[in-house]
Amino acid sequence: MKPVNPHGFRNRILASLSTSELERISPHLSEIKLPQDFTLLDGKVNYAYFLEDGMASVVVTVENGSTVEVGVVGVDGVVGIPILLGTGRMPGRAFIQISGTGYRMEAAVIKSEFERNGEFRDVVHRYLQAFLVQTAQTAACNRLHNIEERLARWLLSCRDRVQTDELALTHDFLSQMLGAPRTTVTLAAGLLSRAGMIEYSRGVVQITDRPQLEHTACECYRIVRDEFRRLKLL
Repeated sequence: MKPVNPHGFRNRILASLSTSELERISPHLSEIKLPQDFTLLDGKVNYAYFLEDGMASVVVTVENGSTVEVGVVGVDGVVGIPILLGTGRMPGRAFIQISGTGYRMEAAVIKSEFERNGEFRDVVHRYLQAFLVQTAQTAACNRLHNIEERLARWLLSCRDRVQTDELALTHDFLSQMLGAPRTTVTLAAGLLSRAGMIEYSRGVVQITDRPQLEHTACECYRIVRDEFRRLKLL
């Protein structure tokens, strides 16, 4: 059955579902505001979250307190992979990086829906593959590419998921996400700004020349973007 999205969902997983599938699932979705730094997953997870706007970061923290981002989730997917896999928990933390809104579903409900042999399971399977590609490519990027390429890649990934050129991000936050010193990120942002690709003021990054930013980003951005597009998630 062709997806028609009568409820107007922006989240790609929910929007791809047919009317009959949505009619069964919708009563179990609770609308929720998602302020910046709101924790979605920290070890154990009790709910899955479908973002309608805003963006979540999945980060890993090491013993000395340093953090690095390993994945981002926006309208393209769902936060709650441990529920879907039946493992109940996972290392790391997922939290709201750019405030927004969304829907949450209790763990038992989404697990039951995922275990049905239907279209919800099919689209979530596609998302799981896309997310694995994203995390693998992020690991390679953090190891192999310079900070300007990584910053450009990261800003474009954010833009794709929040669907606006204006991103509420501080340099401190960027340094945590990229796993690089604040001074290094500040220098990289300055290079992008002087080249006319971005503007930065009072914790807001404005993308002003997307084509040039894409040219500056490493191939990791295009690999991940193309996989999400191939799987009809962006």
